[in-house]
Amino acid sequence: REINTIGSKSSDVEITRQVIEAKSELGKLREQAQNIE
Repeated sequence: REINTIGSKSSDVEITRQVIEAKSELGKLREQAQNIE
């Protein structure tokens, strides 16, 4: 949730790029956690 807030409030392209990358990594972690369950 905090990542989304940072991304929506940032006008810096580099920060936005890092936010997208972080969201992608979070998605991968969520998928791995579901596979464990």
